[in-house]
Amino acid sequence: MEKLTPKEEEVLQLLWEVKKGFVKELLARMPEPKPHYNTLSTIIRNLEEKGYVGYTAYGTTYEYYPLISQEQYKENSIAKILSRYFDNSYKNLVAFFAQEEKISAEELKEIMEIINKQKNT
Repeated sequence: MEKLTPKEEEVLQLLWEVKKGFVKELLARMPEPKPHYNTLSTIIRNLEEKGYVGYTAYGTTYEYYPLISQEQYKENSIAKILSRYFDNSYKNLVAFFAQEEKISAEELKEIMEIINKQKNT
């Protein structure tokens, strides 16, 4: 999967939310400041070229929809981060957050409870 720009991610998030839509409908749902119609259309075409978005044609009008789920995107993004920065180790990832004080002991305890529940099922 090709890397997305922040704007591409924003549009893909919107498509996950609405499931499918025309450029005009998507534009109406975007936060201010809204991009120009042509800018949004270009972003969606880029997402299509990268394999993230498909469409159904109705004459010269296109209804767009996501080709991958949010879960698939998350898994792929995390895998890339693990590979690039943490030697494919979840332990190194969690240790990083613990050292940076981005995760508390209470949160770590909750994570351990989740892991233990998964082992017991």
